[in-house]
Amino acid sequence: MNGLGWCVGLGCTALFAATAFAQDGAQLSQSKGCMTCHDVSQQKMGPSFKAIAASNKGKADAQARLVGALKSGSGHVKVDATDAELQQIVAYVLATP
Repeated sequence: MNGLGWCVGLGCTALFAATAFAQDGAQLSQSKGCMTCHDVSQQKMGPSFKAIAASNKGKADAQARLVGALKSGSGHVKVDATDAELQQIVAYVLATP
């Protein structure tokens, strides 16, 4: 395989992986009850995912801080999920345009 084909293949793999990851985050946010209080674009009882992403844009500690809050229940209702699931949910929320 030439260099260009390899790069294109890598790009496609990354695109498919990102798409699968986003779908998993969306599905997890549904199954773990996040959507009871949150919406992707409109405020409900809690802020929208869009607002959360905007308020955390450029903050290097956002992922770890939000996962910690969901895991411990400090500043947010404790979410019954594995660390990997919380990472996926938070990554999905922070990637909301």
